Amino acid sequence: MITRNQFSLRGASLSSATWYLTVLLGWPLIGYGAWHTVTSTGLMFAPSFVVVATMAVLLELLPLVQGRGHDPQGVVMSTSFSMAVLFVWGLFPAVLIIAVAALVADVRVGKQWWKTIFNPAQYALSIAAAYPATTLGRPVSLGHALPGVELHDLSWMALAWCVYFAVNLGLVAGVLAWSAPFQEILRDDFWHYSAMSFAVLALSPLVAGLIPHTGALIPLLLIYYTAETSLQREHAAGHDALTGLPNRTTLRYEVDEALAGFHRGSVPFGLMLIDLDDFKTVNDTLGHQVGDALLSEISGRLAGSLRPGDLVARLGGDEFAVLVHDADLDEVRRVAQRLRDGVGATVALESMSLDVRMSIGIAACPEDGTDGAVLLRHADVAMYRAKHERTGVEVYAAEHDDNSMARLALLSDLRRALAVEDQLELYYQPKESPSGRPLGVEALLRWQHPEHGLVLPDDFVPLAERSGVMPALSARVIGLALRQLAHWRAVGLDVQMAVNVAPTDFAGDDLPRVVARELAAAGVPADRLCLEITERVMSHRPERSASTLDRLRGMGVSISLDDFGTGYSSLLRLNSIPVDEIKIDRAFVARLGEGPQAAGIVRTMIALAHGIGVPAVAEGVETDLQLQILRAMGCDGLQGYRIAHPLPAAEATAWLTERWASASLVG
Repeated sequence: MITRNQFSLRGASLSSATWYLTVLLGWPLIGYGAWHTVTSTGLMFAPSFVVVATMAVLLELLPLVQGRGHDPQGVVMSTSFSMAVLFVWGLFPAVLIIAVAALVADVRVGKQWWKTIFNPAQYALSIAAAYPATTLGRPVSLGHALPGVELHDLSWMALAWCVYFAVNLGLVAGVLAWSAPFQEILRDDFWHYSAMSFAVLALSPLVAGLIPHTGALIPLLLIYYTAETSLQREHAAGHDALTGLPNRTTLRYEVDEALAGFHRGSVPFGLMLIDLDDFKTVNDTLGHQVGDALLSEISGRLAGSLRPGDLVARLGGDEFAVLVHDADLDEVRRVAQRLRDGVGATVALESMSLDVRMSIGIAACPEDGTDGAVLLRHADVAMYRAKHERTGVEVYAAEHDDNSMARLALLSDLRRALAVEDQLELYYQPKESPSGRPLGVEALLRWQHPEHGLVLPDDFVPLAERSGVMPALSARVIGLALRQLAHWRAVGLDVQMAVNVAPTDFAGDDLPRVVARELAAAGVPADRLCLEITERVMSHRPERSASTLDRLRGMGVSISLDDFGTGYSSLLRLNSIPVDEIKIDRAFVARLGEGPQAAGIVRTMIALAHGIGVPAVAEGVETDLQLQILRAMGCDGLQGYRIAHPLPAAEATAWLTERWASASLVG
């Protein structure tokens, strides 16, 4: 159980003790500093005091170094002005100015209430801790300001810097000890902030020396502008220009930091990769301007749904990553679900509403790896599966990793199998009409592996799709199927052959050429071939896919829409997919007999098919009851184990011969 994920003032802890002690000591000091400053008379260098105080507040709003996690403001140049006030006018005006600057900045960026109360107090205490070092120099007050800075003053000023930095660092690490070990926060913040913090503090003697000359303070803004420009370039190198989120470079750094924390203290964490579903359709349909606006909106929602201290980054396009610190797998799952709930809603853009869904892949440390590159790859594998299966969230599993050694070996074997004639074969599952007349067969690929025996398509087709082998595999299946069809036609069995094709077959222009070549080689009419597709064909580059389908239909080839009803946009797709047949998915057929609602859904699908002028074929028919119901509904075709199992060529020939003979006798 992970418990260090929420700040609480209840109970005794280092965090709560630091917060209460700092607030109880710091705010009375701020109050007294305000009273002392307001009631003092004879202010020396009054115009300079106004300029310095104003610049301290303004520069607090403009960070020089972007903070990380708990500190979005980072290092600010106002610190050098606050320290200069301490050196020139003493403790109380410095306490007042640094507290007001911190309060204004925290309110502006909307920090949590407990941080807004804590930060001014801890800055005040840090200034107060540095004050004794200033007594080593000349005594100062509002009425007796430091007239100038001499060389020997630099020693006690440097000591004051060190004390201020150390106390500030310790107080912050103490109050944040709820989120990570005190020593870890202290060390990480020291290495991230120390160099720039001391560079900023080192400017305070220059500011102090220029205070007697009010006009000379203005050129200091040029120093700030130069530093800000340089650091903006550094910040841009680690952040995404569109969304402002950290980019891949920053993510890798943060992952390495999390891995270092794991190796030091066995602190687990999770890495997510997130991809927006069908984002390319938004870009292609509505334009990149709308797409960019959607990405910006989603970025804000992701950042707003995170736990304090976690990181969201944009990796490019519509891909994001989230680093979940100090969390076991169950906690990472909860964060993933919260992200889906926070993002998965309607987004209103330019007078239109878009339903946003996303796929999340999770890799956990140490379960799924203790190397940054490995965790990123494993999260990508899980994300791809979530997207492919439409499950929303998936955790990495080795059996789903197409890049595992076993699967890479299987892919290599598949490439070799395509070069020989005796490993890949087809089984044929018949389809028949409600009267029992054969309508055709569906060709189903089987791989007789020389070592592993029979390998089913679910084990190697996804490999082929992701590796670019699928077009060659589909060409082999089409060739084998049409040669078998030619053999059946030669013996008087005139049936239609259905062949499944994958979305990746539509990536180029080869499919129509392959079909035309194999039809000519087999001497089979084009209308005897039916290509079965799914809605995923239209998910990417829909214009090209529709053009390819039109070319195939123009040749006389039939198109069947497989797995109808399982896609979230089936009705919309019917407007863009030219089909000659609809196949009702087995998931709906399996529920027939469970009640009127299940039957009503199938009846509606059949009516829909008839309404657009195409036949409906039910797949997965396995029981007599399902068969009777479908016949009564007027379903045009039936396929499933109740009709026939997938059969090798010889058995399929015998089945077709027997059914043709029976149909002839009935006729």
